[in-house]
Amino acid sequence: MNHSFLEGPYDSGPEVTEECIGCHEPQAKDMLNSTHWLWTSCGDCECGEIEAYKDMGKRTVINNFCVAIASNEPRCTSCHAGYGWEDDTFDFNNASNIDCLVCHDNTGTYKKIPTGAGAVDTSVDLAEVAQSVGSPTRDTCGGNCHFYGGGGDNVKHGDMSSALSEPSPELDVHMGLLDFKCQNCHETSDHNVAGRFAGLPDSECRVQCSDCHGQTPHAGEYKERLDGHVDAIACQTCHIPQYAREVPTKMYWDWSQAGQDIDPVPTDEYGKATYHKKKGSFVWEKNVTPSYAWYNGSSTLYKLGDTINTDGVTVMNAPLGSRDDADSQIYPFKIHRAKQISDAEYNYLIVPDLFGGENSYWATYDWDKAAASGMEYVDMPYSGEYEFVETSLYESINHEVPPAEHSLDCSDCHLETSMMDFETLGYEGDPMLVGERFSEEVEDVRQSVEQEAPEAGEESSEGVPGFGIFLGIGMLLVVSILWGRR
Repeated sequence: MNHSFLEGPYDSGPEVTEECIGCHEPQAKDMLNSTHWLWTSCGDCECGEIEAYKDMGKRTVINNFCVAIASNEPRCTSCHAGYGWEDDTFDFNNASNIDCLVCHDNTGTYKKIPTGAGAVDTSVDLAEVAQSVGSPTRDTCGGNCHFYGGGGDNVKHGDMSSALSEPSPELDVHMGLLDFKCQNCHETSDHNVAGRFAGLPDSECRVQCSDCHGQTPHAGEYKERLDGHVDAIACQTCHIPQYAREVPTKMYWDWSQAGQDIDPVPTDEYGKATYHKKKGSFVWEKNVTPSYAWYNGSSTLYKLGDTINTDGVTVMNAPLGSRDDADSQIYPFKIHRAKQISDAEYNYLIVPDLFGGENSYWATYDWDKAAASGMEYVDMPYSGEYEFVETSLYESINHEVPPAEHSLDCSDCHLETSMMDFETLGYEGDPMLVGERFSEEVEDVRQSVEQEAPEAGEESSEGVPGFGIFLGIGMLLVVSILWGRR
């Protein structure tokens, strides 16, 4: 659409927004009710869980990256689709605060001041950007926000980095070969963008591979067997065997090491800094094999004031599901581990004031002052005693889908070469040998094989090289036949 009539000049982003609202008032009202605006559950989403998560979301929960929005708004909200969110007095009902350009710029020149509560960088020609507006691109969705979650390229998600701006087909077949935009999968209705990040209840309705590919997507000689995996195995599990394949991702963050003057700053094999005075020490990884867990689309959620696990790791958002849950599938996850500040007496995580205030950590390098300031901001008691505790946070892996020939093979998950921890997933062992998810038939076969095992005094198969593989292949054939009869 031609927007050449937007000549300006404009001195600020809100001036452009006023022009937008002049023609797009209904869209502005929709935006005010969206998750991308509220950073909590959207008001009109119809996914069945909104009441349970009412008022919960990115601006109210705690994570183990930069911890929390509260008391740190001017820095964190540089990724918000708005202007002026400086503290907890921000008016979410004022459409003039909406930043239309951050999503709709098509020049690739739009950027915000990193510490400016969403303010536009002074180098931006607002008239030129306003005239260019159109549908969001991978650069506006990712380059302006999602690729840089957690404070840097691919820090947070592991499967979303700057490499997806112009990916090769080998990195992501949907975007690199088919030229998908984000909204090809994340369909949008009334400015609510479909998609649910594991553990964040403000995410809108789930996007699943089956939305496009259906429940029987395979072809070829082994179609029936492969389609039979769909009930228990998420598409991503086989089709994203590794993540962070081009840009490393942060896997561990130790806040307790912050505040030291280390010169020179150490770097790892990828050239990534493993220390920052303001943030502590890090571990980066590349070509990471996911962790696997049953997942039914919902997660537990650590809420402000919840008691931590004093005997081990506090899990911020464990995926819900199990082998016995028919709505669950085995999904791939990135698990980000961290060491972050907690109240030593109350045994709950602390929201530290990291940025902005005179007592913030980045101003004082004093954790006691930062803890007192942050907890006062969120109206929670602080005992005056703090310690650092281990936490983990699950990130669902959905992007960086390579061509089908790079998906996992049967032997990657089964038999002696298995990379799956089936016992942790609720099986007694490899389900190809001990019984599938709900299949009594396979269990009967396993028992019959055991009954035919050598008696005492007979030659044992334990010393026969490759016997386990031979038995496994035989079992696979039996299971395939039985599955075909179901």
